[in-house]
Amino acid sequence: MIITRSPLRISLGGGGTDLPSYYRKHEGFLISAAIDKYVYITLHDTFQKEIIIKYSQSERVKNKQEIQHPIIREALNLLNIDSENFELASMADIPAGTGLGSSGSFTCALLKALHTYNKTVIKPDDLAEEACHIEIDILREPIGKQDQYISAFGGINCFNFYRDDKVNTKKLNISQETLFNLEDNLLLFFTGYSRSASAVLKEQDDKSKKDDLLMIENLHSIKEMGYKSKMALENGELEEFANLMNIHWEQKKQRSGGVSNDWINKWYELALNNGALGGKLIGAGGGGFLMFYADNHKKLRHAMLREGLQELRFRFDFEGSKVVASS
Repeated sequence: MIITRSPLRISLGGGGTDLPSYYRKHEGFLISAAIDKYVYITLHDTFQKEIIIKYSQSERVKNKQEIQHPIIREALNLLNIDSENFELASMADIPAGTGLGSSGSFTCALLKALHTYNKTVIKPDDLAEEACHIEIDILREPIGKQDQYISAFGGINCFNFYRDDKVNTKKLNISQETLFNLEDNLLLFFTGYSRSASAVLKEQDDKSKKDDLLMIENLHSIKEMGYKSKMALENGELEEFANLMNIHWEQKKQRSGGVSNDWINKWYELALNNGALGGKLIGAGGGGFLMFYADNHKKLRHAMLREGLQELRFRFDFEGSKVVASS
């Protein structure tokens, strides 16, 4: 029995500049933090000659090429796993499509399990690149590299995305006091909506490939705010960081009409009037989680609760993708 887990994430600045359609021309930068909510993979041999796959659906097939789940099928192909008698199942703390990077987390946990099954050790950067290769290169999803990298590494990291597809990972240099304040004062609330990140990001991806001036200028601005967020966090200026979140959100809404809606806009304004200093929607947009930086937790929580929004309490994860059990 092999059990692996990979953390989900929140973006702290520069989100959207990690798509190849942008960084291969202009280079990208963002800050991302892993949280203690996970995707789990279990894998074990069976006595019957069939492959059993369990996720939101169930599959029973005779060989890997019959598997309908594209990420699982391509991961097995990539690692040359030809066994025909095993069971693989996934579970998650948070549903997919909620903006916390579940697809990248799933792929990293899956690959970690399959490498363990093959009795091979893989480093975090190689794990992230394999996950990106499957999702971006093989399956042609219009997504970025943030989710795979932060899930593989864990922690709070700055990522530089270069034109040659290389990625530089560096730990955010913040004090222990700032870390604790950030962890205590960031609050997540579920909007009740879930959506496909690929569907929302496709418009950005298509426009970036066509060198759409407004889109490119928007992403340049987002990247610059990522650098400013890094400086604010490393200097312990959390109110400035919160203000940058607000600016980021306004810029993000300009990228696509699908990023926000009337309900999300209403809740956002309500939060700012009830203790939140800054905030934004996590992920590509259209649903998922609203994240706020607040110095008045009680007032904000009461306001969101009255609107029926459920809070997700979290801490940061510093372990990244890992093997929980192997026997």
